[in-house]
Amino acid sequence: MPLCSMTGFASSDGAGESWRWTWEIRSVNGRGLDIRLRLPPGFEQLEFPARERLVARLARGNLQVALTVEQQGAAGRIRINDAVLGEVISAMEAIGRRIDAQPPTLDGILSLRGVVEAADAEPDAATRARLAEMILAGLGATLAELVAVRAREGSAIETVLSNQLDAIERLTGSAARSPARAPEAVRARLTEQISMLLDAAPALDTDRLHQEAVLLATKADIREEIDRIDAHVAAARDLIARGGPVGRRLDFLAQEFNREVNTLCAKSNDRSLTAIGLELKAVVDQLREQIQNLE
Repeated sequence: MPLCSMTGFASSDGAGESWRWTWEIRSVNGRGLDIRLRLPPGFEQLEFPARERLVARLARGNLQVALTVEQQGAAGRIRINDAVLGEVISAMEAIGRRIDAQPPTLDGILSLRGVVEAADAEPDAATRARLAEMILAGLGATLAELVAVRAREGSAIETVLSNQLDAIERLTGSAARSPARAPEAVRARLTEQISMLLDAAPALDTDRLHQEAVLLATKADIREEIDRIDAHVAAARDLIARGGPVGRRLDFLAQEFNREVNTLCAKSNDRSLTAIGLELKAVVDQLREQIQNLE
């Protein structure tokens, strides 16, 4: 199953039963699946089956889904608005009692706005059922196009993520091989620091200083952080290979990456190791930015 982005756009047109329709779906990043469905009057019964189809194909994203329909080539019918006609007649009678004027003609009354209305012919139940089925099929085609668009973008993101994981693995290896981590280098730094302290305060207990030095050396060791970062790289690659809606899990891993790299930087007591840690932080930030786009 491929990785999919949460962003995309798709539309499709259809026609049948003297009607034409258009579906449009816009998708952007979201914490969950948020569907905003806009249907024209008279087609509200499509909301539930439409949502069912969307939920079945998508796991995350903010969706704007719109349907527009229009009737083509069907004979309409004329309807008299009795309420408006009654108001017009009452107004004419009142005016006729006040001034001497010619009585209104029928064509004059019918030409007044709102008296005569044009209404589309309503389809029967069987026609509406067939129409609903065709429109929902159109939604299915639009949804398939959206899924394909999101999958193409997800494939591009997958390539970027793989490169970033390679960079994290390379930098972590550089940190593990850093000369600053060699026991001789650690011993030399500690010896220098202890000598400076003894010169400044000769009364300090040498054995206690030795114990503190051992404790500091233990705290400064970054072996655990390196091992955890390597494990997170393996887990991230496994999730990417599995595919599907794994964005949330990858985002959690990105947070773990960031935590371990921050600890590595905090423990660093060498300029070269700090530089590697800062470069790692930059790559992890880029990794997380890309993961935010995944379903």
